[in-house]
Amino acid sequence: MQQPNQRGGYRQAQGPAPMAIRTKKYQLDTDTYTRMAMAQVWRKEWWYALIPLAIGLLPALIWPSWWWLLAAVLLTVLFVLLRSAQITGVAQMEQSKALFERMHYEIDNRQVILRQSDTKGMGLTWDMIGQARRDNDAYLLWLQPPAAADELKGFKGFKGWMARTFNVPIFLHFPLRIFNSPNDIKLFDSMLRRKNLLPAQSPASPAPTSPTSA
Repeated sequence: MQQPNQRGGYRQAQGPAPMAIRTKKYQLDTDTYTRMAMAQVWRKEWWYALIPLAIGLLPALIWPSWWWLLAAVLLTVLFVLLRSAQITGVAQMEQSKALFERMHYEIDNRQVILRQSDTKGMGLTWDMIGQARRDNDAYLLWLQPPAAADELKGFKGFKGWMARTFNVPIFLHFPLRIFNSPNDIKLFDSMLRRKNLLPAQSPASPAPTSPTSA
């Protein structure tokens, strides 16, 4: 497996640093991804569903009729279904299959390597990670959207805006149980804060919890 960069090219993953964090093997279930991605999208984009609703109701201001309300509701439902289908379709795409294979992760200050075997891995540099989140039982690392969408102009620029606005979140999921020790969790947590992907931890903040047994 090779490493995709943000312009669509590929390069071989480099080897991890000697002090890299190495996790246990883990496989992200497609149903888990879909559920989490759906929650992420609709938490941010629920108000987009109001746009087709408003468009469908506009004619009712001139020609009052219950048919316009019905049309507005149908437009809204169609938008929600299409957007949801876009999210669920990611798990079926050939380009995304690597994210749902059983693998372990090797993490250092340069990159995160998704390793299927000792000779097969895909490396993601830290500049490809857009944001991170710490939950009670896992870390989530979201990948940056394709940079090519920012370079389009004119009508293609509108398409680029659509691609950025309605992109599907791609993320790495790190349950705490896949770390081999509490020290690995603390090191990973500290690494994310140094990369400004998590807020700086105050002295009174509790230390990350230790992983449960696999």
